[in-house]
Amino acid sequence: MFDLPTVMLAAVFATFLAAGLVKGVTGMGLPTVAMGMLGALISPLVAASLLIVPSFATNVWQLFAGPSFGALLRRLWPMMLAVVVGTLLGSRWIASGDTGVTTLLLGIALIIYSTYTLFARQFSVAGQVETWLSPLVGGITGIITGGTGVFVIPAVPYLQALGLSKDDLVQALGLSFTVSTIALAIGLGARGAFQSDYLALSALAVIPSLAGMWAGQHVRNRISPVAFRRGFLICLLLLGCEMASRTLL
Repeated sequence: MFDLPTVMLAAVFATFLAAGLVKGVTGMGLPTVAMGMLGALISPLVAASLLIVPSFATNVWQLFAGPSFGALLRRLWPMMLAVVVGTLLGSRWIASGDTGVTTLLLGIALIIYSTYTLFARQFSVAGQVETWLSPLVGGITGIITGGTGVFVIPAVPYLQALGLSKDDLVQALGLSFTVSTIALAIGLGARGAFQSDYLALSALAVIPSLAGMWAGQHVRNRISPVAFRRGFLICLLLLGCEMASRTLL
């Protein structure tokens, strides 16, 4: 049914299990981990196609688990609209089939995200600049999403800087990731980049993703989430360096 070797299918399911584990422990990271690990094994286009259903399923749950969906949507809709427009424009790169360029872009995105998250200091956004900064951040995030399949830069640091409560921040991240996933699916579909096997396998990948999240929530009670997150960011940094260097050397 699937146009992938058995070993590769096992790697796909192991990847989503690991990505779900990271999300269960840290509350985020499934798309980034999945794109990083799969992008090192298969083309970023195929990796992004496989990401769609697990990302949508896990992030919709995160989005509607909080109490402030309406208020957040009213506040963040300019950013979300810009995410959609940017993703639709940027998806032409990942849909082009140029593996060298998309692998390089994915590697750079992983390097920037992991380095920033490891070393940058938290900043805050003043209310008077949010009106114009939100759509700018959304547009940049969308272009990066469309080109690499990674949803986090610069949306995550920006949302963390808005001074939201913990629950509202988790829900805002779920909103951003859900919108990014839908926009990426539309962008890839509009360019004929989906194959039926990819969507079927993507749907099956929900199972290891949810299993990983369940395990991660139990692991979180036994280890330091901060130490775990630092370790996985270092792994992402090394993976990004390897992917970027692979295309440049």
